[in-house]
Amino acid sequence: MRPVLYPFTLVLGACALVSSPLVASPLPQQGPTDLTTQAHPKPVAPKPVVHSPAIPAATPTAAETLGTDTGTTFEVETPESLPVAQWTLGDARALLAAIRGVGAEGLFPRDYQPAALAAQIAKGEGPDLDTLASHLFIWLAEDLRDGRTPMPDREQWFAVDPDQDLHPNSQLLAEATELHDVPGVLTSLTPTHPDYALLKQALAKAKDPKQIALIRANMDRWRWLGRDLGLQYLMINVPEQVLRLTVNNQIIHTYRAIVGRPGKTATPQLAEQVKNVVFNPTWTVPQSIVVGEGLGEKMISNPAKAKREGYVATRNGDGTITVVQQPGDNNSLGRVKLDMPNEHAIYIHDTPNRSLFALPARALSHGCVRAEHATQLAMTMAILGADLAPETAIEYNLSGKYTKVPMLRPFPVYIVYFTVARDVNGLMRSFPDIYGRDPAVLASFAQPRQLHTTQRKSNEAIIKLDNPL
Repeated sequence: MRPVLYPFTLVLGACALVSSPLVASPLPQQGPTDLTTQAHPKPVAPKPVVHSPAIPAATPTAAETLGTDTGTTFEVETPESLPVAQWTLGDARALLAAIRGVGAEGLFPRDYQPAALAAQIAKGEGPDLDTLASHLFIWLAEDLRDGRTPMPDREQWFAVDPDQDLHPNSQLLAEATELHDVPGVLTSLTPTHPDYALLKQALAKAKDPKQIALIRANMDRWRWLGRDLGLQYLMINVPEQVLRLTVNNQIIHTYRAIVGRPGKTATPQLAEQVKNVVFNPTWTVPQSIVVGEGLGEKMISNPAKAKREGYVATRNGDGTITVVQQPGDNNSLGRVKLDMPNEHAIYIHDTPNRSLFALPARALSHGCVRAEHATQLAMTMAILGADLAPETAIEYNLSGKYTKVPMLRPFPVYIVYFTVARDVNGLMRSFPDIYGRDPAVLASFAQPRQLHTTQRKSNEAIIKLDNPL
């Protein structure tokens, strides 16, 4: 049958792949659930807290530091370290109105001291109003731009948000006061993704306190990402176990995904870029299998068996053994791999065990993401990101030979964690908190706002999760 190419979808009728069974322990998961059935959050251990102080108040003469369990020290902003601009009464009143209305964005007006600001406005313009309004504006801008949740409560969050580099506090403050457009500057910081707007609508209609809290937490997760995600990108929502190909904020295609098991092999949250599309990939077997399971010695001692099973084993000069699985139907990476270099060794790939995509609970991998219809996805990526002719993409796929296609333009990948989000049918739903990451975020929202720090991502240990089995 002749392959037919649609604008963003490839239908192939020339390839039949062999699947081998994978034994997996069942996980206590469920499929999507309705928003009204929320679980009670589990207790969260207390963490160091540095609250935003009331102003005026005694403040340190230098930036404070906050220690962490790993010994890393992060600088904590203090009011003294923040820029101050000159405020007119009109701009200050606009700020006060923005603070009072910020509940619509899932934040709390009380965090930004509306009573203190109103009292200072009543006293008139001057240095005291300048200082108070500047500090409150910056705190509100930071939370709208970067998120309110302190970094230690963003478990396994390694997706660095570029927005504070693109729109620093001093620049935002100057724009708001010099252009006299406080509402416009603050609005320019909110996420542009359609799902954020849907969450905002859901928040306005929600009545149940637990539902409201969960919506707030997931609105904040959007602020942890860059406001502009790019013209085209891949997004994997881990709790939903679904991958989406998006172009111009329009979802072109959705794919079921297999993500990491809870625990040490949980898939971390990342913002990376696909650098290469690999057709018919090889797989370098991790040493945990080569040595730990004795595969290396077995393959070295029996070359015929190695060849029959598709492995090439090499004894290195230092005595170690390298085992590489060759392309083929039984390759653990399947037929394609999307290469996105990162310190966690996470990538997106195919699998010979495609029957697993029919399971409702698909947190089964050692961390990497397996995509259903991965060959179709890879071809589309190569066409969009590498200007590869459709006929050439088909040729590479059917060749059976290892072929790496470098991307000519950036193609971002966002591995995110939303427990309230739009599902594949376009409806806002809740998804199981498979890694237990909601409670820390919910607990942070139950506490007063904390001062921001220089920490940009989780400082948890990096675990290389390069085993697709």
